[in-house]
Amino acid sequence: MKTKGFFVALAALLMVACGQQSGPKEKQPIRVTVETVQSNAPGGEGRTYVGVVEENQATIVSYTSMGTLKLVCVSEGQAVGQGQLIAELDDTQARNLLATAEAQSRQAEDALVRYKLLHDEGAMTEAQWVEVQSKVDQARSQLAVAQRNVEDCRLTAPVGGIIGKRYLAAGETALPSQPIVSILDISSVKVKMAVPEGEMKDIKSSTPTTISVEAIGRSYQGGLIEKGVQADALTHTYDVRVRVDNKDRELLPGMVATVSLKNEKIRMKNEKLGEKNEEFSLPITAVQKRADGTLFVWTVAKDSTAHRTTVTIGATMGNRVEILSGLTDGQRVVTEGYQKLSEGTTVRLTP
Repeated sequence: MKTKGFFVALAALLMVACGQQSGPKEKQPIRVTVETVQSNAPGGEGRTYVGVVEENQATIVSYTSMGTLKLVCVSEGQAVGQGQLIAELDDTQARNLLATAEAQSRQAEDALVRYKLLHDEGAMTEAQWVEVQSKVDQARSQLAVAQRNVEDCRLTAPVGGIIGKRYLAAGETALPSQPIVSILDISSVKVKMAVPEGEMKDIKSSTPTTISVEAIGRSYQGGLIEKGVQADALTHTYDVRVRVDNKDRELLPGMVATVSLKNEKIRMKNEKLGEKNEEFSLPITAVQKRADGTLFVWTVAKDSTAHRTTVTIGATMGNRVEILSGLTDGQRVVTEGYQKLSEGTTVRLTP
C-alpha cells in the first residue's frame, strides 16, 4: 500500500509540473530608444553642425638671435598690450660688445677731427682723407649694430591679445626664430565646422546663424561666413568658418560650439503652407514606409505601448529629416529598436 501511495503522489507532481510548463508565457516588453520631439529644435528651419572655436589671428613671438632667457614675464591666458615686455635674454655679452663699439666710435670720431685740420691745410692726400672717413662710418655702423643687439635682448609684444602658449621658460636657450610665446587675438573669433559638399550650396556669406557654447552656457548671433574652397580628400567636406564678436573674451580657442544655420527657403515654404513655426526633425532611420507608400514613425503612448503614426516629411538635413505634419510637441518617437515592434506592443525605454 505504501508503494502504491508513493506512485500516486509522484504522478500528481508530474501533472502539476507539466501544467505549469504548458501554460501561457508572458511576453517581455521590448527595449527601445526614443527621442522627444520639440518645436524649434536644432535643424527645424535649417541645419545644425558641431564646430570648434578658433582665434581670429595667432602671432608667434620669437628672437632673431640666440641667447639664454633671463626671464619670461608672461603666463598662458594673460592679457597683454602692444609693446608690453614678454621676455629678456641675458645681455652681458651684448653690453660688452656695445662698450667696445662705443670706444671704437669715440676713437674714430677723435681721429676725424684731428685729420680734418691736416686735410684743410693740405697736409693729407685725398685717399688718406677718404680712408679716415670710411673708418668713422664703419665705427658708427658697428655701434648701431651693438645698440640694436642690446635692445633685441628685450622681447616685446608686437600686437595686443591673450598669451595662448608659452614655449620656453627662464634659463633655457632661445634659438633664432624659435617660438617663445604665441599671442592670440580673440576680440573676435571664428567657429570652424565641416560641411558636406552637398550642403555647401545652401550656405551664403550672410546666412543667419546661432552659435551655442555649452561650456559657458551662452548663445551668440554669428556674423560673416567664410567658405573654404578645398575639400577634404577623405570626408569630402569643406571647412566653413563663422565670425563671432567676442568683446568680453568669454569664447576661448578649442571650445566646442553648436552652429545652427537658418534656411530661408524652408521658412518661406512653411509660411505658404500656413504652418506654425513648430517643425520637428528626426533621424532619417526613424521614418518607415508602408506598402502603400505612406510614411510613419513609431510613437510611444503614455501606457508604454507603441503605435504607428503617419507623418509628412520635408527637407533632409544631414542625417535628419524635417517632419512637417503628424506629430505634436512632446511626443516620444522610437529611434532604435523599432524593428521588432507591432501595433500595441508594450515597450520599455532604454535609459
